[in-house]
Amino acid sequence: MGAEEPDLYRDTWVRYLGYANEVGESFRPLVPVSVVWASYGVATAYVTADAIDKGRKAATAHAQDPAQAARVGVAVVDTFVWQGLASVAIPGFTINRLCAASLALLGTFTRWPLPLRRWTTTALGLAAIPFIITPIDRTVDFLMDSSLRKLYGAPGEPPAPH
Repeated sequence: MGAEEPDLYRDTWVRYLGYANEVGESFRPLVPVSVVWASYGVATAYVTADAIDKGRKAATAHAQDPAQAARVGVAVVDTFVWQGLASVAIPGFTINRLCAASLALLGTFTRWPLPLRRWTTTALGLAAIPFIITPIDRTVDFLMDSSLRKLYGAPGEPPAPH
């Protein structure tokens, strides 16, 4: 059997589009809020495209077995919810709060001019992104496994007995 084809949304540069909102939140002190919201649009488009892609792959995998048609919906929902939490909602909130706290603390404890405080906050936000990814991903896995996935099982598996 040959090597599996790389997943466009997980194994290529395209996956970095999912981090757009973290970058947007990091730059919030420096850019208009419309730029931050646009970064959420990019990240949400990535999440939606990945969910659609996983639905298409599930549809192809189960095309010969109509009894498995529900797996398509499960693949879409599981991917969209997981990606929405792990790529958009939780990291966006985390970086937003980190940057807001750092800007406030720099204002309280330094005499740095506002532009320097804003740039420092942006640098801290950007530097934090690699450190928050794995803990957030693992937390979302745990949350999904402990809740939603109990209803339908992981994508590709039959639903858990009730």
